[in-house]
Amino acid sequence: MRNTGKAVTLENKLPLLAVENNCIISKDADITACFRVHLPELFTVATAEYDAIHSAWHKAIRTLPDYSIIHKQDWFIKESYTPHIANGEWSFLSRAYQQHFSERPFLNHYCYLFLTKTTKERMRTQSNFSSLCRGVLIPKEIRDKEVIRRFMETVAQFEGIINDSGLLKLERLTEEEIIGTNDKQGLLEQYLTLSTEAGTAMQDIALGAEDVRIGNHRLCLHTLSDTDDLPNTVSANMRYEKLSTDRSDCHLSFAAPVGLLLSCNHIYNQYLFLDNSEENLRKFEKSARNMHSLARYSRANQINKEWIEKYLNEAHSFGLSSIRAHFNVMAWSDNPYELKQIKNDTGSALALMECKPRQNTVDTATLYWAAMPGNAGDFPNEESFYTFIEPALCFFTEETNYQSSLSPFGIKMADRLTGKPIHIDISDLPLKRGIITNRNKFILGPSGSGKSFFTNHLVRQYYEQGAHVLLVDTGNSYQGLCDLIKGKTGGEDGIYFTYTEDNPIAFNPFYTDDGVFDIEKKESIKTLILTLWKRDDEPPTRSEEVALSNAVSGYLERIGQYHEFPSFKGFYEYVKGEYRTVLKEKQVREKDFDIANFLNVLEPYYRGGEYDYLLNSDKQLDLLSKRFIVFEIDAIKDHKILFPIVTIIIMEVFINKMRRLKGVRKLILIEEAWKAIAKEGMAEYIKYLFKTVRKFFGEAIVVTQEVDDIIQSPIVKESIINNSDCKILLDQRKYMNKFDDIQAMLGLTEKEKSQILSINMNNHPSRLYKEVWIGLGGSHSAVYATEVSPEEYLTYTTEETEKMEVMHLASELNGDMEQAIKRIAQQRREKTNNY
Repeated sequence: MRNTGKAVTLENKLPLLAVENNCIISKDADITACFRVHLPELFTVATAEYDAIHSAWHKAIRTLPDYSIIHKQDWFIKESYTPHIANGEWSFLSRAYQQHFSERPFLNHYCYLFLTKTTKERMRTQSNFSSLCRGVLIPKEIRDKEVIRRFMETVAQFEGIINDSGLLKLERLTEEEIIGTNDKQGLLEQYLTLSTEAGTAMQDIALGAEDVRIGNHRLCLHTLSDTDDLPNTVSANMRYEKLSTDRSDCHLSFAAPVGLLLSCNHIYNQYLFLDNSEENLRKFEKSARNMHSLARYSRANQINKEWIEKYLNEAHSFGLSSIRAHFNVMAWSDNPYELKQIKNDTGSALALMECKPRQNTVDTATLYWAAMPGNAGDFPNEESFYTFIEPALCFFTEETNYQSSLSPFGIKMADRLTGKPIHIDISDLPLKRGIITNRNKFILGPSGSGKSFFTNHLVRQYYEQGAHVLLVDTGNSYQGLCDLIKGKTGGEDGIYFTYTEDNPIAFNPFYTDDGVFDIEKKESIKTLILTLWKRDDEPPTRSEEVALSNAVSGYLERIGQYHEFPSFKGFYEYVKGEYRTVLKEKQVREKDFDIANFLNVLEPYYRGGEYDYLLNSDKQLDLLSKRFIVFEIDAIKDHKILFPIVTIIIMEVFINKMRRLKGVRKLILIEEAWKAIAKEGMAEYIKYLFKTVRKFFGEAIVVTQEVDDIIQSPIVKESIINNSDCKILLDQRKYMNKFDDIQAMLGLTEKEKSQILSINMNNHPSRLYKEVWIGLGGSHSAVYATEVSPEEYLTYTTEETEKMEVMHLASELNGDMEQAIKRIAQQRREKTNNY
């Protein structure tokens, strides 16, 4: 098959006539409906789901009439990440993040499905009768309108069955998407240029017997067109060894090796040809009889007869439909040396599927031409093999790369396979879709698993998107980020509370910026004073509660009337003076409210007392308006006096934000401090917080690293886990032997267990990152990479030497944390480049 003529125009050879009603019509009167296919994300599908996807395809295909062609075409194109750093609203760290990933190569996936109605004659077309070999294509008349109508009805049924599966989604392509516009390439133009980049000009197409070239792209084609090249058994999915353990299995579709795992520019074509099954079986019956009569002359005839009879037995026993199928991998490159490597990689990928790699050098041109969208009717009949629908569907790729959320709110993570940044919403969009019922999060990760990095990355992005963030820490994990925010906002945000002997932690629980004391504020003041006054095992009487409530209300009225500066000292003096008189006038008995005892117990917090600094801060700081606050309480977490008071003030700060900041996102993240809070009788706060925060556009996050904490603590189990629909786990391999208990406690499925145990098992050696598993509502889960820029790393790091290096340089630069981070990051880049 040699073309001896001179160059011809594409217009003369193009086998397509028109695009009408979102369908492609060929010059041979074939009609093709075109769809974009949305597949589930890589590493997020379990065996049962692969079986459900396989079943959905099978049910849908059985609705199509005879002489239909199913052509599934998966594009895998090498692209580079393009950041949008021109936006002036990017923060320093966001800009550094985008620049870090600029030009990061990744393999993008586009999946299309073409359903073609052709004729019996066209289905028998040989390669020597391809439209490539005909001089003139005369358009045929469109066949019977009733046939077209019935075909389009079955296409609609096909689409409905696939979409109802809940795992796949078909989206009908429009005429503009097929043929393009003045500003955007259409699918046909993309195929004829093998490029998805906008503005790519049409180039010469050389379709030779042994060499096929599209512009500068040289093609190589590997085909599965003979049963001798296929494995003995096939299944809907396969075990992916690199992410599997002896306790868990990671599954991918059977054809995944020629999908996303094959990292080169390629198209994977999958064809199913629906002939008349009964007619096919009659032909095989006749062939079997002929082979039987000739069996005495050749053992090969005897073997062929046995194979045909086995095929017929399967078809009749199980009611299977006889079809033809073909699969090919079409890869290309501009570089001859790279093309040689691509050929080897493609052959290896097919070998992983236990297929015999066969490079097709004879029909490359006709197979390329037939794979043009809408031209499946031109497929050469001799390149297909007979099979049934079920085994043929096992060769469909069933997963795509990670997709970004459409929500404007979210966080930036990275694709674990390619490292491409992706935008994911783990709060708003899942809540809107009913996947979760609250935004609360529970984070579990052992020391060294990258837990602090992830939480720093999370809260920083929440803050930059307008959220009020309050952090309760016990290890200075957020000091770098807090100092950076403080320097950037001139002290308006980035408020860091910690306890030292020289600068002890101090508050003024009576101060508000607007002078408003609502019910919540009054209740928090009363709770604080009760904590100072009474022990945990000594509840107040009803008369004592009333007397205390009146004292608080009376003092607040006084400061409003006389415009006094509110403080605990002022409250103490009010109770000692005016309120004592009020009690006498009301004839309140000592046994109902012992004011002397009350003042005696509170005296340590009054002027000259041991803790007089604690509640009498002279800083007029209203934390309601501060958007990033860190309470570092490691030094006082075991202090019986200070810790309960500080805890109440922390909770009061957040609850005040929760109730008064309408329509503003709020986040409270509690590190290991929650264990101490639970011990000190603060469990009610935790319970209240986790059950109520969702009503006020807020979310509560608890972070822990000890497995025993979540297994043994009823506070965690009842209040935190049950009210946290988003669960985030880091590398759990240290707890492999205890993971069954963790799985039971968190209610994890086997699929989720497999995902979690695959964390950090196959990390890319040239990228520095840790992986994290995020599960939403028990139904959606995936593993992502937490990869950050050097600037972010220096901001988040908890390594003492690195923190000191940044702090020391910042002090030399008059406290400019941002400049210090920039300099050290640049020095590290230069050092890496020199190596």
